[in-house]
Amino acid sequence: MAELNWTEEAERWLRDIHEFIARDNPSAATRTIQAIYETAQLLRQFPESGYRYPLHPSRHIRILLYGHYRIAYLIKSDGNLDILGVFHGALDMDRYLL
Repeated sequence: MAELNWTEEAERWLRDIHEFIARDNPSAATRTIQAIYETAQLLRQFPESGYRYPLHPSRHIRILLYGHYRIAYLIKSDGNLDILGVFHGALDMDRYLL
């Protein structure tokens, strides 16, 4: 089973998402972050379940969808995974991943 590592940047994105949602509904914010985290945990068993990031085909960056969010992750050469960020669907993710 692959090891899953959340980068500092990804953790920062999660905090920002939580803060934004919590302004209106703190319990929904907690549920959303929990669901994103649980969805990402599925990658430990199924690391290639996300689609390949098309703008960087030479790297093993993939995108896993959860609701309106895109979880960007890197499959490393040792088979372990780095979560690079969590992006809302309306955000220009390419700006952050290129």
